[in-house]
Amino acid sequence: MSGKGTLFTVSAPSGAGKTSLVNALLENTAGLQVSVSHTTRPIRPGEQDGVNYHFVTEGVFNGMLAEAAFLEHAKVFGNLYGTSQSWVEEQLESGSDVILEIDWQGAAQVRHLLPATRSIFILPPSRATLAQRLTQRGQDESDIIATRMAQAKEEMSHYIESDYLVVNKDFSQALAELQAIVIGQRLQTSRQATCLAPLVTELLS
Repeated sequence: MSGKGTLFTVSAPSGAGKTSLVNALLENTAGLQVSVSHTTRPIRPGEQDGVNYHFVTEGVFNGMLAEAAFLEHAKVFGNLYGTSQSWVEEQLESGSDVILEIDWQGAAQVRHLLPATRSIFILPPSRATLAQRLTQRGQDESDIIATRMAQAKEEMSHYIESDYLVVNKDFSQALAELQAIVIGQRLQTSRQATCLAPLVTELLS
């Protein structure tokens, strides 16, 4: 793939299915990478350091912050999260598209620094479904689930700031819509003009 890649941010309230959708999108879409964020939150069962997140201490995180190493950073539920700016820019320059799974605060920071970023917000089909998904995944205690539900309304109110809005009612449909967003971005004339330069030259010669 030639030409500069596109940076996509994907935001959603916890339990909306964001991570499952992004993983499926990565498996089914060539030339797309996910940015592995740094975080101070504890590792969960089944997660791997360097795959799901770069799990670091608060001291290491603050050191990187002091060096302006993050494209965006935020504190969510008492834990720090940050995205390596140098890694993202290297991937985009190489022509790869990159997805950032971040909250609405981080997405706003990224749009400010990189206005060409395309932002996507994923909504659950209902509050009842959101609560059910949080409970069924069995990762959090009831008090944490209650806190996440209390925060969900505030988080979802920021959907209007995104470029694209997807409702995860049917997983296959939501995945297809995410793929359509990525492919549509790739087909924009400004990007295709670079990718198809030899063809356009031949056709117009």
